[in-house]
Amino acid sequence: MEVTVKKMKRFLMFKLPSAYLCGVRLRSIDNSTSVVTVRHKWINQNPFKSMYFAVQSMAAELSTGAIVIKKIYDSGKQISMLVTNHKGTFTKKAVGKITFTCADGNLIDEALQKTIVTGEGQTIVMKSEGVNEKGEQVSFYEFEWSIKLKSKK
Repeated sequence: MEVTVKKMKRFLMFKLPSAYLCGVRLRSIDNSTSVVTVRHKWINQNPFKSMYFAVQSMAAELSTGAIVIKKIYDSGKQISMLVTNHKGTFTKKAVGKITFTCADGNLIDEALQKTIVTGEGQTIVMKSEGVNEKGEQVSFYEFEWSIKLKSKK
């Protein structure tokens, strides 16, 4: 599947329905950057009148993972991907529209080349920052992605 905003919306609906129902949406994607938004509302709230941390995690993960998916598709190779670790830091209550941006697309290219040439798995740590409508950081994430060439059967 060519990776576009429209196709990722369908992907979310059928493959990650909880993210879709909570309002997580990919807004833009290119070879280096992806932008995901989610708005605080009843379905994604916590008892403290802000966005539940897991919803922020889904949006942040999508901002990193969408670029990985795109780069894998563009490589034309059968490569698996998996989050092997993540870390989240919360700096402010998440209310209103939160925008998660990952600009680490350049990190994937070298790791993809290595896994294609050597057949060995590689890991990449990608960052995503969540900001509110005022431009204030509400959360910051690091996702460790593992990629590996799928074995031929």
